[in-house]
Amino acid sequence: MSSESNHDPIAAAALAARIRIVLVGTQHPGNMGSAARALKTMGLSRLVLVAPEKAPNAESDALAAGADDVLAQAATFDTLADAVADCRLVLGCTARSRRVQLEELLPRDAAARAVGEAAGGAEVALVFGRERTGLSNDELQLCHAAVHIPANPDYSSLNLAAAVQVLSYEVRLAVLEAGREANPAEAAEPRDPPASHAQMEGFFAQLAETLDAIDFHKGRTPDSAMRKLRRLYLRAGLDEREVRILRGILADAQRMAMLAGGKR
Repeated sequence: MSSESNHDPIAAAALAARIRIVLVGTQHPGNMGSAARALKTMGLSRLVLVAPEKAPNAESDALAAGADDVLAQAATFDTLADAVADCRLVLGCTARSRRVQLEELLPRDAAARAVGEAAGGAEVALVFGRERTGLSNDELQLCHAAVHIPANPDYSSLNLAAAVQVLSYEVRLAVLEAGREANPAEAAEPRDPPASHAQMEGFFAQLAETLDAIDFHKGRTPDSAMRKLRRLYLRAGLDEREVRILRGILADAQRMAMLAGGKR
């Protein structure tokens, strides 16, 4: 059975359409064809070229290996600023560098962020630099975060098309997850908005009160347990309805604790 049998292809295509792969200053035309192939195998189609040293040619077409339609439709710009002018999120794929202080993301985290933005209707760009020198400082300044592929430090020579393939694969996984078909129960009961910071803090305050009321800590300091519980519930990503349910449970526990203590 295909691992994609339960995803919504229309939703996946709509997300992928908002994500572009941008190649800056590509020096070898063959790499543009290989990048086009990497995109198409992962369901992406938007290739953007910024000031390539040479235009795509017969070598590009040959290495595209059936993805020549992606290559033919690639838009070309003179500058990276022009190529990403309409984007809400720009992620630059680069080796680790102290030249420009940017948040660093692993490919999987970058893909999740990219698809999350695309799901909200934003245009997103994943940017790759020149084969020999990568992205310039000025180009990195246009990026919201850097993406670092954690290659073998003893042999970290990853060519351009291979780097594009890695990021395209991670985007593919994130797109399929985001576009996965809702099961009937989820369709009948849509998920509520995520709980706000204030709602979570209200829940944690009530949780602490309840644990005290039922003597959960048995004389031990409550700080350690509360830190662990906070991490657990924050990691769960509760929505507003889930917080209301949990607070209802806590309210009943508090009421029972009062009854057990002989209070009315």
